[in-house]
Amino acid sequence: MDFYIDETVYTGSPEDMSGRLPREVRTYALLDTLGIPFTRVDHDATATIDACLEVEKILGIHICKNLFLCNAQKTRFYLLMMPGNKKFKTKNLSKQINSARLSFAGDEYMEQFLDITPGSVSILGLANDKENQVQLLIDSDVLKDPFLGCHPCINTSSLKIKTADLTEKFLPAVHHSYITVDLPWED
Repeated sequence: MDFYIDETVYTGSPEDMSGRLPREVRTYALLDTLGIPFTRVDHDATATIDACLEVEKILGIHICKNLFLCNAQKTRFYLLMMPGNKKFKTKNLSKQINSARLSFAGDEYMEQFLDITPGSVSILGLANDKENQVQLLIDSDVLKDPFLGCHPCINTSSLKIKTADLTEKFLPAVHHSYITVDLPWED
């Protein structure tokens, strides 16, 4: 099956919001309210990092891998942002955040806390986490890039946003902080 991507790079929110999900519309409204500029491309659903390679080329960015994790008791939840081409090993992260036995959290928690479905996980979903149930973890390599790519809570669009705008404007506005982690590169 071919992957469709509108190679037009748009600036800001879509002019026509018809057909877009409420979670996506809310995301654009919040970014606009916070004065956070972004560029955008629309495309078929992308459920994996590999599907985002063409999006990366068009926007001139690296799309982050976003993993929704939890501890064994399902009492602590984490959103991990890391470079898409970096391998994830739970033991490296578990040690840094003092949490044993991390695993992928169930889809029901993703929807409950972030109002996001699998394949659409994004830092922007933290706007929906009103009770601060999810701790954001950002790999230090992500923070080195001046821009990052993410979905607006749906995987049919991708955004290019200044990293500093997310850490200095977005996160404080949605009452979340982040912990910097250092995940190793595999040889």
